[in-house]
Amino acid sequence: LTDIQGMEDHLGDMDFKVAGTSEGITALQMDIKISGLSKELMSQALDQAHEARMQILDVMREAIPAPREEMSPYAPRMLTIKINPEKIGSIIGKGGATIRSLEEDYDVSIDIQDDGTIFVAGVDGVKADEALEKIKAITEDPELGHIYSGKVVRITDFGAFIEFIPGIDGLVHISQISSDHLKRVEDALQIGDEVMVMVTDVTPEGKVRLSRKAVLEGMTLEEAQNDDRPSSGRSGSRNKRSGGRDRRGGGRRR
Repeated sequence: LTDIQGMEDHLGDMDFKVAGTSEGITALQMDIKISGLSKELMSQALDQAHEARMQILDVMREAIPAPREEMSPYAPRMLTIKINPEKIGSIIGKGGATIRSLEEDYDVSIDIQDDGTIFVAGVDGVKADEALEKIKAITEDPELGHIYSGKVVRITDFGAFIEFIPGIDGLVHISQISSDHLKRVEDALQIGDEVMVMVTDVTPEGKVRLSRKAVLEGMTLEEAQNDDRPSSGRSGSRNKRSGGRDRRGGGRRR
């Protein structure tokens, strides 16, 4: 629009909007209240729109000669992620508690589609990215050989249960808590302790087995699985394989 006021828009014969670049027109929109337009009037309107568009683009180029290679981390944005539809309930939470907490904590708006597509809109790009990462963590499936940071949520005579993904916990058998022999789980772990663990097994029923010892000794997944088998002994004694505690790179950290 180059020469229209509110009253003219309401009472006039038409308004004509033209959008485009220096290369040409990309979109047109017209509201018209008369029966038709002459070619001459259309030509005049397009010429006028072209002149105005070039002036606006010149001003824009003075401010920023070319598009930025990367969007500012603080710029508003809309992010999208696709999750397993069966995980939607984990994002919503009981009575909507989880999704409300996410929106409040990260100052975002979250929209969930039935097919598992999630839209995260935020004024602050950094917070929107953080919200997306939190959603990924909540809906993540345990992966064999990956190393996670978790919290001790329950202790039994035979081991400790570690919540390593929100809503998902796994068992660390007492023989896999430490390189040293333990008589009691409490000798090494307490409720609320933060520990690093490796996922060594996931059953078809979804039960997860973890090993803290594998992380302490830098084992590979295969070594950790062999060490956790009954045939390797449950004494909790230090495995004498080469490398011991000094081995590194056994798993991918999360």
